[in-house]
Amino acid sequence: MDEEYDVIVLGTGLTECILSGIMSVNGKKVLHMDRNPYYGGESSSITPLEELYKRFTLPDSPPESMGRGRDWNVDLIPKFLMANGQLVKMLLYTEVTRYLDFKVVEGSFVYKGGKIYKVPSTETEALASNLMGMFEKRRFRKFLVFVANFDENDPKTFEGVDPKSTTMRDVYKKFDLGQDVIDFTGHALALYRTDDYLDVPCLDTINRIKLYSESLARYGKSPYLYPLYGLGELPQGFARLSAIYGGTYMLNKPVDEIVMEGGHVVGVKSEGEVARCKQLICDPSYIPDRVRKAGQVIRVICILSHPIKNTNDANSCQIIIPQNQVNRNSDIYVCMISYAHNVAAQGKYIAIVSTTVETSEPEAEIEPALELLEPIDQKFVAISDLYEPTDDGTESQVFASSSYDATTHFETTCNDIKDIYKRMTGSDFDFENMKRKQNDVFGEDEQ
Repeated sequence: MDEEYDVIVLGTGLTECILSGIMSVNGKKVLHMDRNPYYGGESSSITPLEELYKRFTLPDSPPESMGRGRDWNVDLIPKFLMANGQLVKMLLYTEVTRYLDFKVVEGSFVYKGGKIYKVPSTETEALASNLMGMFEKRRFRKFLVFVANFDENDPKTFEGVDPKSTTMRDVYKKFDLGQDVIDFTGHALALYRTDDYLDVPCLDTINRIKLYSESLARYGKSPYLYPLYGLGELPQGFARLSAIYGGTYMLNKPVDEIVMEGGHVVGVKSEGEVARCKQLICDPSYIPDRVRKAGQVIRVICILSHPIKNTNDANSCQIIIPQNQVNRNSDIYVCMISYAHNVAAQGKYIAIVSTTVETSEPEAEIEPALELLEPIDQKFVAISDLYEPTDDGTESQVFASSSYDATTHFETTCNDIKDIYKRMTGSDFDFENMKRKQNDVFGEDEQ
């Protein structure tokens, strides 16, 4: 371990593993350590089920009816991948996809007036949806056509909207869309957690709705994908990538001290030895003095023996409860997966509810979501602090990731990865650079 590295990475969460993979592919010498004996840090999948009961300090062990403990892989942080989103691009470009199998999530639903409805995201679905009246449908269809044709580099497609100055609120007015339609467009298609987006220029929102539609177009049922055996497979895929390129991994390795000289990082001390480095990447838990608390998220893992009502018996789905529907500032999310994804025993379903904490009684805040899931066999409640770095790392060369937020997809995590990459290298993250040189590791025959 007493060696010199370009980059040391602490923690094997998804953000850290992707950056470690990218740095290795870029020819950097990387040492990757984790104080835990398992991969994934905050974003790991827990198996067997007994381990989950222990982790949440439940007094009993799982009942017989839960099946074999080792059939379970339960994500601590529920997220789906947008089929056309940034993480899928990272997986494809680095060819980490060769270690993973994905399934399309069967449906995307939105909550309105106590009921759940399928999210209409194509013209045909919009016309058939009972979320809207007939005239509203026509207006919404016009809006979808406008978004689909919109090209920020071609003013002919703007229809009087200036992407850099017209607010989204004004775009909705232009198409005369009512409050319910605005709710599901902003929260179930553009996937915003709050309503702050209404008063900023509309370009980001239009691009988010395009991402949703393009992701949906790839597979048809929903825009979301989910890996077989759970999200814990993702960090391990990138860890393998890093190892193929000569990265060194050490699990179960305590970190005693981050060694600084003259205000910048020079190494990491573990069990009496110092590994030297020029740059350090880590999750917030390794540097409590360089991060600040930025709120809390509540996540409740629920084990069910039935699919969720009114979802056409889907074996996986996402439900978004827009904040306006339940008098909150931020949305409540439900991600549901099941035995079909090799994450639960036969006939069992895992639904995970999450939201940003707004009151001193977080469990009461998610009540509307839990009501949709009844009856629940077992609940595991986690309330986590969200941390963000207090400085950008330019001076210290210590680059901390932010905690995983309440959103149910990886777009915000990918933005954090691109941001850290830019601060570390001084250049924008470019997917093209990440394409592996075809023959550098695998030789001709494996292509």
